[in-house]
Amino acid sequence: MKRFVCLVIIILSGGFIFVDRAEAQNDAWAEGFFKANQAYKENRFQEAVDGYKQLAESGHKNGHLCYNLGNAYFRLNELGRAILYYERARLLIPRDADLNFNLRHAGDRIQDAVPRPQAFLSMTFFWLNSLTLDELFWGFVILNILFWGILFSRLFFRSEWTYYIFVVFMIVWFIAGISFGLKWYQVKTDNRAVILEPEVSVMAGPDIQDTLLFKLHAGTIVDCERSEDGWHLIHLSDKKRGWVVSKEIEKIIKD
Repeated sequence: MKRFVCLVIIILSGGFIFVDRAEAQNDAWAEGFFKANQAYKENRFQEAVDGYKQLAESGHKNGHLCYNLGNAYFRLNELGRAILYYERARLLIPRDADLNFNLRHAGDRIQDAVPRPQAFLSMTFFWLNSLTLDELFWGFVILNILFWGILFSRLFFRSEWTYYIFVVFMIVWFIAGISFGLKWYQVKTDNRAVILEPEVSVMAGPDIQDTLLFKLHAGTIVDCERSEDGWHLIHLSDKKRGWVVSKEIEKIIKD
């Protein structure tokens, strides 16, 4: 009995220690975020960038952090990195009005006019771009619970209204399941990257001595096909392809 009591005390103590550490980490994160925000308000933009990047690299997944980092880079006239973090923020807070306005404003400053045609799936399932993967996942989980709950209730209440409710929920459940699957596929196959440097040479092969095909500029969004020896093979929506130095671009969704 004494051993059992000691074991319970140890487990509870460990739980309290874990909670205390988590709270301490959250407090440290909030303090760092506040300091970076204060630096931004006082026009110390490089200091704000350093603070935000330190928080981002600590593993915190936060859309507002990416948005603020994009703002700080924009004020430093680093258009490529600003758009990179705006796009990362849009994956987490896609309906944020300020983010979408700033992203459009930054996009107007891109030198290369490379339109990205909207995919058929995005046009058909138009709500996908307004919802995050987590939102669709939890929505599908809730609908699953409701769907199977209604199906179970049909075993005991075979009235007409339960039948119609079941049919409606079955349709909604089916659409939600497809939406979640498509969003998951969209995220997992997202190979978009942003040109970071003011001007980047796109070569015919992964060699600086190879033929220069064309040039791209900061903020242009490209698709990455593969990497090789410090180079990325990229292509544009108009089917242009070529190789760029890896450090001159960065993927929106990290590998």
